[in-house]
Amino acid sequence: MRAIWKGALTFGLVNVPVKVYSATEDHDVPLHQVHGADGGRIRYRRTCEVCGEVVPFADIDKAYDDGERTVVLTADDIAALPAERSREIEVVEFVPSDQIDPLTLDRAYYLEPDSSSPKAYVLLRRTLEETDRTAIVRFSLRQKTRLAALRVRDDVLVLQTLLWADEVREAAFAALDDPVRISDKELELSATLVESFSSDFDPSEYADEYQEELRTLIEAKLDKGEAVDTAETFGAPEDDAAGGEVIDLMAALRASVERSRAARAAGSDADGPDSGSAKDEPAVKSPKKGRKAS
Repeated sequence: MRAIWKGALTFGLVNVPVKVYSATEDHDVPLHQVHGADGGRIRYRRTCEVCGEVVPFADIDKAYDDGERTVVLTADDIAALPAERSREIEVVEFVPSDQIDPLTLDRAYYLEPDSSSPKAYVLLRRTLEETDRTAIVRFSLRQKTRLAALRVRDDVLVLQTLLWADEVREAAFAALDDPVRISDKELELSATLVESFSSDFDPSEYADEYQEELRTLIEAKLDKGEAVDTAETFGAPEDDAAGGEVIDLMAALRASVERSRAARAAGSDADGPDSGSAKDEPAVKSPKKGRKAS
């Protein structure tokens, strides 16, 4: 990994030099646009509306237009801003970890100690672990002031940027305004279904099926030429009758519970007579679990 930023974590008088790394990466198949008739590459050029010339990226500045006047801001202007010059990740408060709304979490970054002695880094990490607190920090990165949550993951400090309060939309849906009556039996069946699907989450068991299928399609085109039938590659699509609106909720719940019980019983029989009855078995994993990652 390559560090994208260097600075220091500060809380009180404690200073922790760190390097910042992107914690996630995009694994999507890269695609570009072409002309369907001849396969020619379609490119977008940065042209000036005044002189009509193609402008190199290095010569492009930013500007603000209020409708009557335009203010041009050069790269030097922006670099001179005090917040942009700052190389500090300032801890502003420590909050209970359960107060962080997952909806506000954005990009994640790993922090590596950037000094000969990691003692201050380890001290902060241990403090967060033992107090069950998350540090709220403020810093500047790539011409934006950021608010972030600082927490611990596998003995490493992780910085996860937070959306600002006004960036989270309010969920106001008219369909939820009227009260809905849920019977005790419906709730009981639903809870039974949840229990039958219960498991410990292991993200490595799941894979991005769309990207896998896209790679398969690309390989098929490379092997057989351009005219490839998708159905020939993947087989006929499954019946999508279950995708419609469920009219009888109770019937759907009962059918789902029975299907889950049958799957659990089948799994128990496959384990042999010494594996115990289906009743004694722990809840099975969902039969709809996605394809495991290779």
